[in-house]
Amino acid sequence: QVQLVESGGGLVQAGGSLRLSCAASGRTITTNIMGWFRQAPGKQREFVAAIRWSGSITYYADSVKGRFTISRDNAKNTVFLQMNSLKPEDTALYYCAAKRFYSDYDVEEKYGYWGQGTQVTVSS
Repeated sequence: QVQLVESGGGLVQAGGSLRLSCAASGRTITTNIMGWFRQAPGKQREFVAAIRWSGSITYYADSVKGRFTISRDNAKNTVFLQMNSLKPEDTALYYCAAKRFYSDYDVEEKYGYWGQGTQVTVSS
């Protein structure tokens, strides 16, 4: 089993920044890719970004490219999501997730481990 704990959410004004963290524990060796998803009220959960534990490959949704940056600290088994130039439409519950295989990195159903989520609210 893998446990994921997110932190760093909060309330920020439009144009501001937040940095989310996701600490992984347990059998993290069974996971090769970490993802961030978000779910706004009344909407389906959507892919935001993903990163491989090894190498430098990252993936982003078009809606966050150029504003969000995903990174990792392998020594601490922690993944980060730096969010800049935040917009009110970025308001959502942000989830960290983990999976074994690199394919389908943007498909929610392919992730087997999830955190509890951290709320991000961007005011206009």
